[in-house]
Amino acid sequence: MQDRYGHRISYLRVSITDRCNERCGYCMPQELQEWLPRHEILSYEETLRIMRIAVALGVSKVRITGGEPLTRRGIIDFVRQIPAIRQITSIGLSTNGTLLAREIAPGETMAKALCDAGVQSLNISLDTLDPEIYSQITGRDFHAQVLAGIDAAIGAGFEQIKMNAVLMRGRNENQLLPLIEFAAARKLLLRFIELMPVSTTEVLNESNFMSVMEAKRLVESAYGSLIPDTEFRTNGPAIYYQIPGRPQRVGFIGAMTNMHFCENCNKLRLTCDGKLRPCLGSYLEFDIMQPLRAGASDEELKQFFLNVVDRKPREHDFRHNYQPNRKMVAIGG
Repeated sequence: MQDRYGHRISYLRVSITDRCNERCGYCMPQELQEWLPRHEILSYEETLRIMRIAVALGVSKVRITGGEPLTRRGIIDFVRQIPAIRQITSIGLSTNGTLLAREIAPGETMAKALCDAGVQSLNISLDTLDPEIYSQITGRDFHAQVLAGIDAAIGAGFEQIKMNAVLMRGRNENQLLPLIEFAAARKLLLRFIELMPVSTTEVLNESNFMSVMEAKRLVESAYGSLIPDTEFRTNGPAIYYQIPGRPQRVGFIGAMTNMHFCENCNKLRLTCDGKLRPCLGSYLEFDIMQPLRAGASDEELKQFFLNVVDRKPREHDFRHNYQPNRKMVAIGG
């Protein structure tokens, strides 16, 4: 699939739930979210069918997201069915990490079960190593569980574990260097992400925004000039650098300040309530659940996908006084 601007779509981010056990301000502020009733959520069978349709049109990479995807029952059995879609070459999952160390069978953690089921890469959110700041950011006292979850993920044997930290002035700017050292000790790929105006209008303001360039300068003040690593790519838009004198990469994701951020976008998003979104930073979303449940054929659903791709915007609207219409937790991380 290719849109009118030359974006080649090979990546589908699949949300399986809007529920989460944390309350991060940039995703789901406090208790403002009303959970969707079960009948308004795509079943696993429906989700797998949509994934097969996407794969028939050229998608080869999928990432399971939430909410917090590990809160949904039956996720391991669901994930086990994804590798059977043979054209999928990359299976990832994004999580806050709080449930990875949970024992789901004697001697088996959630992390190990996911790895054995076919998940190749994990994205784990961790904005700070300070438990008190963590509680302020997430609204929950789960810091120890996340650290245990990271250890469980390392022990499970995933091909790649990425750690994501959202930049927030006044909250975690003094945590960048500790996070780098934490990631280095565990051989994790760390990415710093600019705050984006999703969820509510209050999420992003001049006082709490920290650009990736400012973060990069702060890192360089401690380690020296970072070395661009233009050949290294992951599925997303991160720009990677190597830290001088050590085999460690750090990524920067600058949706707000990188004017070329959208040029190589290759993704669509499927929300848990059956909406296809061609862009996170756009109001556009298209209800594929309705034709799916009305008995649409595979060919009709393929055409639905193609029509959505044709509506994909050239770039996101975040820089143009964007007013959120859905909380991030309902869109999919």
